Amino acid sequence: MPLSAEASTIADHAADLLWSTWQSGDVIDGLPDDIHPHDHEAGWAIQERLGDRAGAGYGWKIAATSAPSQAVIGIGTPLPGRLFDRFRYEPGGTLPFEGLHMRVVEAEFAFRMARDVSADPTREEVLEAVGGLHLAIEIPDSRFADYAHAGSSQLLADVACAGMFVLGPEVPDWERIELSTAGTALWINGERAAGGRGAEVMGDPRTALVWLAEELAHLGTGLKAGEIVTTGSTTPVPTVASGDRVRADFGDLGRVEIAFS
Repeated sequence: MPLSAEASTIADHAADLLWSTWQSGDVIDGLPDDIHPHDHEAGWAIQERLGDRAGAGYGWKIAATSAPSQAVIGIGTPLPGRLFDRFRYEPGGTLPFEGLHMRVVEAEFAFRMARDVSADPTREEVLEAVGGLHLAIEIPDSRFADYAHAGSSQLLADVACAGMFVLGPEVPDWERIELSTAGTALWINGERAAGGRGAEVMGDPRTALVWLAEELAHLGTGLKAGEIVTTGSTTPVPTVASGDRVRADFGDLGRVEIAFS
């Protein structure tokens, strides 16, 4: 449903504030009352306008697909968020630490879509549209000082705590792998900081992907060929500090390594 002129103006003003905050590296207590999103429809409208300001995107993240990640941001439902080209980094790279507020890392399974998904997708269609599975590290962040109490509508506006993202190696023959039992671990400076498995992501990362396809269809934005979908943290989320070296270890499936400046 198209926004009213008033709702459109409110979404623009909220997006301007969030984008200004993102660029400056500052945080805010929350969106002011006159532009505060009081439901997911309003939060989504702000996210769409924020996308206009941040530039090209290449896919989606899903926030809060596990109990630990829901606990971190204080909500009980997954949320979709855009991934922007300007915050994408390569494996083995050194990522900027200055300006990070959440200061956590996540080991994730990410799907690369080979075909568009219809407006009324089935699980079978979504999975058949996948072109590949990759290992990944997400570095989520928020423009809210107290993100744990910002609420789901504000977090949806804030691109579901999207931050930096690193797409790692592709996993061969992923269709044959039982992702729910695939073990994962995060190592920081050579010490094991967290462990988990694919089942932490809504029972199976495939399930999270299907959820996103259905949610985007509901929101009027389809899942498109070429897009990356990272499905959420497979472990509790450990904190990082400046200078840390991080390795996301997926056992026999491979690993992804980064460092922070």
